[in-house]
Amino acid sequence: MRIGELAERTGVSVRSLRYYEEQGLLSSERSAGGHRHYTEQEIDRVEYLQRLYSAGLSSQTILRVLPCLESPNGETSDAAFAHLVTERDKLREHIGGLTRTLESLDELITLNRARRDRLDEATPDVT
Repeated sequence: MRIGELAERTGVSVRSLRYYEEQGLLSSERSAGGHRHYTEQEIDRVEYLQRLYSAGLSSQTILRVLPCLESPNGETSDAAFAHLVTERDKLREHIGGLTRTLESLDELITLNRARRDRLDEATPDVT
């Protein structure tokens, strides 16, 4: 299939697919005219890449864990596991920071609302 069809079938932009190729995450065969051609297996690969990106992994991290997907063995599985644990821990730390920021904003909103209510109570209604 050509790049446009792969994009349509996976819901990923053509630009993203080209980026995946540039990063070494996706490969294609080239026709005599230079057009990219993909196999059905590339659909699963693109969907897998999308899940990894959605999880917050970078292209470089994905490159480190892909060997486990492509040719799992003790060495690649252990390395991929270590990278994934590291990334998970980074995400947990980031989520913790975001949670603290959210709690702080909620507190500021509550304080602001209380202050506005007091100001409204102190202002006489002139009607």
